Amino acid sequence: MDDGYRNTNLYQGGRDTHQVSDDYRYQDGNYEGYTSNDGYYRGGDEPTHEEDAQSDVTEGHDEDDEVYEGEYQGIPHPDDIKAKQKQRAPAGDDDYRDRADLMAERMEDEEQLAHQYENIIEECGHGRFQWTLFFVLGLALMADGVELFVVGFVLPSAEKDMCLSSSNKGMLGLIVYLGMMVGAVMLGGLADKLGRKKCLIISLSINAAFAFLSSFVQGYGFFLFCRLISGLGIGGSLPIVFAYFSEFLSREKRGEHLSWLCMFWMIGGIFASAMAWSIIPHYGWGFSMGTKYHFHSWRVFVLVCSLPCIASLVALKFMPESPRFLLEMGKHDEAWMILKQVHDTNMRAKGEPERVFTVSYIKTPKQVDEFIEIQSSTGTWYQRWLVRITTTFKQVWDNVLYCLTAQYRMNTLILAVVWFTMALSYYGLIVWFPDMIRYLQEEAYESRVKIFDEEEVSHFTFNFTLENQIHRNGEYRNDKFIGMKFKEVRFEDSLFEECYFEDVTSSETFFENCTIISTVFYNTDLYEHKFINCRLINSTFLKEKEGCHLDFEEDNDFLIYLVSFLGSLSVLPGNIISALLMDKIGRIKMIGGSMLISAVCCFFLFFGNSESAMIGWQCLFCGASIAAWNALDVITVELYPTDKRATAFGILNGLCKFGAILGNSIFASFVGITKVVPILLASSALVGGGLLALRLPETRDQVLM
Repeated sequence: MDDGYRNTNLYQGGRDTHQVSDDYRYQDGNYEGYTSNDGYYRGGDEPTHEEDAQSDVTEGHDEDDEVYEGEYQGIPHPDDIKAKQKQRAPAGDDDYRDRADLMAERMEDEEQLAHQYENIIEECGHGRFQWTLFFVLGLALMADGVELFVVGFVLPSAEKDMCLSSSNKGMLGLIVYLGMMVGAVMLGGLADKLGRKKCLIISLSINAAFAFLSSFVQGYGFFLFCRLISGLGIGGSLPIVFAYFSEFLSREKRGEHLSWLCMFWMIGGIFASAMAWSIIPHYGWGFSMGTKYHFHSWRVFVLVCSLPCIASLVALKFMPESPRFLLEMGKHDEAWMILKQVHDTNMRAKGEPERVFTVSYIKTPKQVDEFIEIQSSTGTWYQRWLVRITTTFKQVWDNVLYCLTAQYRMNTLILAVVWFTMALSYYGLIVWFPDMIRYLQEEAYESRVKIFDEEEVSHFTFNFTLENQIHRNGEYRNDKFIGMKFKEVRFEDSLFEECYFEDVTSSETFFENCTIISTVFYNTDLYEHKFINCRLINSTFLKEKEGCHLDFEEDNDFLIYLVSFLGSLSVLPGNIISALLMDKIGRIKMIGGSMLISAVCCFFLFFGNSESAMIGWQCLFCGASIAAWNALDVITVELYPTDKRATAFGILNGLCKFGAILGNSIFASFVGITKVVPILLASSALVGGGLLALRLPETRDQVLM
C-alpha cells in the first residue's frame, strides 16, 4: 500500500506541533525512515546511519564530559543505540503487539479524527458543493423510489402480454424486494471497503443495465430475472447514498439535509405515477416484429423509468470520493485535496475566493487490517483475483459481526426491530390500499351485473361486446359469435347447438354446466379451462389464439395511477415538517411520535368503507409515517462509525425489505376476507416499534464518528 504524506501542521489532541515529513513506503509492517512513538508519521530530513555516526563524533560533548573511547572511531555509544531502538520499537513491533491494544489506539485516533473532521467541514462551509452532491445523490434515491412502483404499474399490462397466473404475478411483485434485500446487505458492506463512490457506481450500473434490458425481453422468466438483478443494484444504492452524503455535512446541517434528501424518494413515486398515467394506457405506443416479438406501451414505461438512474450514474462520475472514508483508509493526501476542493468551491460561490483552506494535516487512524498483496508472478490471474475477493468478503463479514459486538449490539437490535415493524406495516398497507380499492370497485361492478334467465336465441349474429352479464338456462341455436369480446360473462346450464365462434377474445368468461353440440371455435381464446363441467359433443377447436389478447386501454383503470400519485404526493408535508424539526426535537422523538400517529391512522381505517375514504386514509397514513422513515435514516447513519456505517445501514435496510416481503404477502391474503387482521397487525407493529425506539440514544449533538 503506497501512500505519500507531506505534512506540516500536525493535529494531536488539541496541540499543534510542526513537523516536516517526506514520503513513506509501507513494507512488511514497518515504515522506512524515522517513526516516532506517538503514532504520527515523521521523517524525510533524518540523516542516514553514517551521518548518525559522524554526528556522534562531533556533536553533543562539552569539555567536561567523559569521552567515550570509541567515539573517534565512528562507533555509536551503546546508550544512543538503546535509545534509538526504544524509539523505533512502537512502530516496528506493531505486528507483535496485542490486537486489542492496536484497536484501542485506533479508536483513540478515530475520536480525535471525528472532532477534527467536524471542524474541517465547518470551515469548508455548506454551499454549492453540497447542493450539487445533493441533486446527484437525489437522482439515485429517486431511482430507488421508481423501482418500487414499476412492477405494480406494469402488472395489469404485463400479465396479459405474458399470460401470467396469479402466482406469477405475486412472484413478480415480490422479486424486486428480494433483490433489494440482497443488494442492500452485499453492496452496503462493500462500500465500507471499496469506497462510497465506486460502490454506488457499481450499484447504479447494475440497475440501469438490467432495468433497460427488462423492457425488451419477452419471456416471463427472463423478465423476472432482470427485475431481480435490477432490484439488487438499486437496493445497494440506498445505504450508500445516506452514508456518502452524511460525510460531507456538519453536525448542525446533517439531520435537516438528510431529511431533504429523502424527498427524492417521493419525487420518484410521483415520476413513476405520472409516467404510467401518461404512457401505459396508450397501447399503440410500441411496435411488433412478426407474431413473436411485441414492444407495447408498458415496455416504453419501463424504459423511461430507468432515466433517473442513468442520469445519476453520469453525474456521479464528476463527484469525488468521500474524504472521511479515505481518511479511514489512511489516504491522507487524497482526502485533503477533496476537502480543499469542497472549501474552494463553496468559497467561490459565496464570493470569497481569497479565503484560504487553513488545514494542512488531518489525523489518520491506526491501520490494523492485514492486506495481502499478491505479486503478478504468484499463481494465475484467477487465483490472485480469488484471494482478493475472498479477503474482501471476509472483511465485510467481520464488519457485519462487529455491528453485533457489545458496544453496538443493543442499538443494532433495537434498530432492527424498529426498521422491521415500520416496513411490515408501511409496505403491507401501501399494497393493501390499492387492493382494497380494487376490491371495492369489483364489489360495485358486480352489483351492476345483468342476469338473463331462460333466453332463447337462434340464427343471430353477435358482433359486439358482452360485459358483466350472467346467462342462465339459455338456448342458442345456429348463432354466430364473430369478432367480439366477452368481459366478465358467465353462461350457466345453457345449450349451444350448431353455433360458430370466430375471432373471439375473453376476460374472466366461463361456461359452467353447459352442453355444446356441433359447434366450431375458430381463432378464439376460449381454452379448455374456461369450460367447467361442460359436455362437448362433436365440437371442434381450430387455430386457437396464442397468448393473451385483451383490450389494454379499457383494462387499465386510471384510478390505480391516481391512488399511487396521491399517496406519493401526500408525504410532502411530512417531509417538510420532519426536515425543519429534525434537529430541533431530535431523532428519537421524531421516530416515536410519527409511528404512534401512524398507528392511530391505521385504527381509523375501520371506518373506511368507500373508495374516497380509503384514498384519504392512505394519504394521511403516508404523510404521518414519512417522518419516522426520515429519522430512521438519519439515526442509523449517526450511530455507527465510518468504517461500519454503510454495512450497518445495509443490514438494517435488508431487514426492512424482508419486512416488506412479509407485509405484502400477509396483508394481500386478507383482501376481501377481513379488515381486522391487517389493521390490528399494522397498528400493533407501529406502536411496539415506536415505543421501543424511545430507548435509542439521541444523536443530534454527536459528531460523526
